[in-house]
Amino acid sequence: MKKISLVIPAHNEEDNVALIHQKIKEVFSGLKNYRFEIIFVNDGSRDQTQQKLEELSRNFEEVKFIEFSRNFGHQPAVKAGLDCADGNAVISMDADLQHPPELISEMIAKWEEGFDIVYTIRKYPKQISRFKRKTSALYYKFLAGISDVNLREGGGSDFRLMDSSVVDVVRNMNEADVFLRGLSNWMGFKQTGIHFTAGERASGESSYDLQKMMKFAFTGITSFSVKPLYLAAYLGFIFSAIAIFGYGIYVIHAFFAETEISGWASLIMTVVFFGGLQLIILGIIGIYLGKIFKQVKERPNYIIRSKNF
Repeated sequence: MKKISLVIPAHNEEDNVALIHQKIKEVFSGLKNYRFEIIFVNDGSRDQTQQKLEELSRNFEEVKFIEFSRNFGHQPAVKAGLDCADGNAVISMDADLQHPPELISEMIAKWEEGFDIVYTIRKYPKQISRFKRKTSALYYKFLAGISDVNLREGGGSDFRLMDSSVVDVVRNMNEADVFLRGLSNWMGFKQTGIHFTAGERASGESSYDLQKMMKFAFTGITSFSVKPLYLAAYLGFIFSAIAIFGYGIYVIHAFFAETEISGWASLIMTVVFFGGLQLIILGIIGIYLGKIFKQVKERPNYIIRSKNF
């Protein structure tokens, strides 16, 4: 019997871990030729998530848990589960049931057809705001244009199946800023996608606020390309050329009109604009320097406080 490992990060999901375990168990009750394990990764939860996981692991042998020493983030949590999984294939998914467990059977069927990676393409339900849909679509288009990965709109979900050969490649990577959605695309292999409509969160509230989403977006952009640095250089050349051209026009006008061009407000606005542009460019360079700084220290992506296997 082939073994399927399911990796599920959990941050303050005390009401969801038992429910998603039950849903997954129901799915595998219809898959007689497979055995499974669920690796829950407790990412520094402050509620009763750890106690719930320990209780589940005592009652069900397929339930494993990894407890972090603190909150390290969603991507390191997925990476920890992949590092410890030993199934023939590994499925990563969220604990809030927005990733429907019913899709697992179809993902396994695609894997059996010979695909190494089966990713999912998310469709937002109607209750999700138009702003959320548009910003998500624009982000993935921007990421595809400015980096070396081409994530399809809706294809940035962490709900995916990876063959054990793919997991071995991910396991040997030691990046300080893990961006598994981009890595999955960058690695290649034989891939296919499955469409799904994201479900409603079973209970609790998402811990992904605007600040975390912005940080995650910058991680995705800077993890796979140096194009933003080239963009900064191009902007420097363009605005330098504009400044030289504009100053030439000013000199010619002053010479023939025998007068100076007044305009204190426009001068100040120009100074502020170029000052802001310089700060943006310095910020881009700073992000890359920060990534180098984190990488050369070679600190682990996560620290495990306890686990039951």
